[in-house]
Amino acid sequence: MKTQLDRAREGEITPEMKEAAVYDDVTPEFIRNGIANGHIVIYGNPQRKSRVIGIGQGLRTKINASIGTSPDIIDFDMEVEKAKVAEKAGADTLMELSTGGNLTEIRRRVLDSISLTVGTVPLYQAVMETIDKKGSVIHMESDFLFDVIEQQAQDGIGFMAIHCGINMITLERLRKQGYRYGGLVSRGGSFLTAWMNHNKKENPLYEELDRLVDIMKKYDVILSLGNGLRAGAVHDSTDRAQIQELIMNSEVAEYAQSKGVQIIVEGPGHIPIDEIEANVIIQKRMSNNAPFYMLGPITTDVTPGYDHISSAIGAALSSRYGADFICYVTPPEHLALPTPDDVREGVMAAKVATHVGDMVKLKDKVKNQDLKMGIARRDLDWKTQFETAITSEKAMEIRKSRPPMEAEETCTMCGAVCSLKGVAEYYEDDLKNSRKRSYETAVSSNGF
Repeated sequence: MKTQLDRAREGEITPEMKEAAVYDDVTPEFIRNGIANGHIVIYGNPQRKSRVIGIGQGLRTKINASIGTSPDIIDFDMEVEKAKVAEKAGADTLMELSTGGNLTEIRRRVLDSISLTVGTVPLYQAVMETIDKKGSVIHMESDFLFDVIEQQAQDGIGFMAIHCGINMITLERLRKQGYRYGGLVSRGGSFLTAWMNHNKKENPLYEELDRLVDIMKKYDVILSLGNGLRAGAVHDSTDRAQIQELIMNSEVAEYAQSKGVQIIVEGPGHIPIDEIEANVIIQKRMSNNAPFYMLGPITTDVTPGYDHISSAIGAALSSRYGADFICYVTPPEHLALPTPDDVREGVMAAKVATHVGDMVKLKDKVKNQDLKMGIARRDLDWKTQFETAITSEKAMEIRKSRPPMEAEETCTMCGAVCSLKGVAEYYEDDLKNSRKRSYETAVSSNGF
């Protein structure tokens, strides 16, 4: 079948391209051209109806929320609730990453519960079912792995994180640099590394690349090239193993695109803020400006319980420098399986971060929302403030819990001695003109 990439290259504007254009307030031709050049991807799997968003150059930075069971906590109802919470909070996509229980059942339940495009790591299911039947990942058969990939594509999965960049060359780099301070933190990366080392065989996802590409093309699944050797500690960031994997992923990306398959390249991981810009530049240069999926990034290793804040700092800078897609981090990162409340906090932290980054990356297209908020705050216009905020629900909840007692139009931080209210009367005439000019400026720039 023809993929969205095939059709874009032929000059066709599909319904999915039109839907993605509306979501980002750009033209359908902008989306088509971006897809044709390999700079934008959109959902295309005809097996499931999904909300379509564009990920890539010139678009708002998108947010992914990851959920999933573990061998310790298997609660399908909670995972479905987490999926719904993520969608309501404003996640753009969802990754279903379960490793405990009936993995086909939970995936299908999640797919049925939300309208978001859903991604997976098919290797997880192949490995966990192999462990269940044969006792260890080392007994996984490549044919079974590819069968799982196709099954998930048939279910309507929109993108798959697949670790093609881990091969014998990459593992040699890891060995020669003396392994790592923080070890291997990618589950997919560790599964494949163990399998390859024990069996003395090449990664089947790399060795049988054409087989993988054929499945991706058949179902128009976006191939998200996994960062299986991402750093799990800031002192391992941008090391030789990570860069070697990026080289391999970029070569795979170019080949897959030549066959009509849409691709995303994933990035690190744990990374200090002074290396974020360099990582974005290197990834974009090596992959011909393919959409860049930044996992976090977590910017310090010493904040367990608050890693969503550390990640928000990294996500804001990543967005500002050109990353296209951010995987959220929740408060219990490194500590425990997240709850629905943790999922909400993770999404909201990522929303704040990507907005901050997009203010620089996309300029007035995003900043005019802040202009509208500034005017509303000056005028003590609470209705407009809540309508404009990307955190409206939380803002209204806080204000309602502590309402002003004397001056209703103020808040309880200052009350009757509100700074805005106190001087407004002296600038009444200026304010009238200023309000008009400010509003007209924002409207003319399509800010709201």
